Amino acid sequence: MDTPAPLAITGERTVPGVWHENHWFRRHEAAYAALPRWVPTAPRVVLDAGCGEGYGAALLRGAWPDTRVIGVDYDPVATAHAARTYGGEQAAHVRAGLTALPFGDAVADLVVSLQVLEHLWTPWEYVAELARVTGAGGVVVLSTPNRLTFSPGLGRHAAPTNAYHSREYDAAELQVELEAWLPGWRVQVVGLHLGERLRSWEASHGSLTHALASPPGGWGEELREAVVSTTATDFVVGEPDDDCLDLVAVLTAA
Repeated sequence: MDTPAPLAITGERTVPGVWHENHWFRRHEAAYAALPRWVPTAPRVVLDAGCGEGYGAALLRGAWPDTRVIGVDYDPVATAHAARTYGGEQAAHVRAGLTALPFGDAVADLVVSLQVLEHLWTPWEYVAELARVTGAGGVVVLSTPNRLTFSPGLGRHAAPTNAYHSREYDAAELQVELEAWLPGWRVQVVGLHLGERLRSWEASHGSLTHALASPPGGWGEELREAVVSTTATDFVVGEPDDDCLDLVAVLTAA
């Protein structure tokens, strides 16, 4: 079987196997890797809402080999690619809007939706749908960029400069909004941070996030090496302070 062609880099999603995307991809991978700490029992069914390229199916089944993964994305090209690349007996991919999921109530034990919230124009409808399809005792895990580090100087509710983002959040704002959108659910917000190795790089070279905003063709050798060598273990989960890279919200029914 021919290897499926990689998806184009659009700025809307990240993909594996592209050297200059490696930092962003590994940052997403790190959030998937952290999931077992919040989900101590292997889920039977995981819904990956906004699955993009589809690599989450492989990561989720790496953590829980017997789990069935259903990936959902609105982009038909991405959904077809994900089905060809990661589909199989234990993984399926469906094209659908995330504010009107084509599933009954309580079908999943775990719903994962990473780096998606910031893209939605009606995030309250999206969050309500994720909760609706989560079964009793299940967990919803969301992640989104920390506005304070991803878009320094951007105020609350201000239009993001990223053309694919509708709204970006800080930790306190995200906590308040999620509690309002999901009354009766417990909301825990944590932060994804650079680990020791990349913090050391920043101490010598300055902000890695700022450096990565420039075109890859102009990157120096030290930045290129830092990007290419990054792995998921170069990120750690900690407090949702102003300096964290991403915010991760863990939602459980009270």
